[in-house]
Amino acid sequence: MHEAWLRLSRAGERERPQAQVLALAARVVREVLVDHARRKRSQKRGGDWGRVTLGVAEGLSAGGGPDALDLLALDEALTGLAASHPRAARVVELRYFSGLSVDETAGALDIAPATVDVDWRFARAWLSRALQGHA
Repeated sequence: MHEAWLRLSRAGERERPQAQVLALAARVVREVLVDHARRKRSQKRGGDWGRVTLGVAEGLSAGGGPDALDLLALDEALTGLAASHPRAARVVELRYFSGLSVDETAGALDIAPATVDVDWRFARAWLSRALQGHA
């Protein structure tokens, strides 16, 4: 997390409104975790990849439980989701990597909570399908 704060402070993000900072923080946390997983994978040559549980993103994994998920596979799937559905990918970043609620996510993206719900359900289904081969 220190690395995330350093990246944020270097970019002068303290001057932005809180919603924008939270949105940027989600992206930075994702980048830091993925960078760490990549370093660890290269050190172990494919061994103990960065695994996380999806407790925050309940139902995101194919089994619907707190299954471990390969963080690099999630990042790759999120990149694919962002190519066709960028707002849904941002919802996942905010909900999963920042732990924001539906209302907080709606505020950060300046959309209705109902829209966040729709995007969240869609993104979970999309990512679940994309990640089935990685489980």
